[in-house]
Amino acid sequence: MRELIKMIVVLTIISLASGGLLAALREGTQERIDNQVLEFVKGPAVRQVFEGAANDPIAARFQLKDGNTLRNFFVGVFDGEPKGLALESSSSKGYKGDIGLIIAVDVKTDKLMGVGVTTHNETPGLGAKSKSDPKFAAQFKGVPGSGPVKVTQDGGSINAISGATITSRAVCDAVTDALGIYEKLKPQILDKMKDVKK
Repeated sequence: MRELIKMIVVLTIISLASGGLLAALREGTQERIDNQVLEFVKGPAVRQVFEGAANDPIAARFQLKDGNTLRNFFVGVFDGEPKGLALESSSSKGYKGDIGLIIAVDVKTDKLMGVGVTTHNETPGLGAKSKSDPKFAAQFKGVPGSGPVKVTQDGGSINAISGATITSRAVCDAVTDALGIYEKLKPQILDKMKDVKK
């Protein structure tokens, strides 16, 4: 019995020490992980939707609180003024899993400048085209920011990817979600954009 108690105490001490070490390691590397995700996962989509921007939109970013969520916003400078705003939508459920998306809005016209898929688990050659097919993404450019964005089968203007209607709907849902966030936080966004260097 004494041996059993001794073994339990030793295992408890080892577990606590290991847990503390792992927590400290995570805390110490979290900023580096966040920067890597920003540069290599979200960064390509942000730069895609801000093609031709006079600045680095990754460097020109700010955060705002949306309820309990802290959101990143990226600013694109065009014609000498900060007029493009990109934000990440809450992930939307695609055919095989969540789809992460960045959208860009022209704050002068409230129209979409572009969309870029950041993460997905969709089927290669079908739903994966939501990220790789420039024709699909190009359809979103100029879409008004008011109202829901839908595929043509649902009465909207976006042509679904052939064989991947569920994925196409998920992208449209994510765009609609992001536009809702933009509308809700627009006064704060416009105020923060004034601080962006031209």
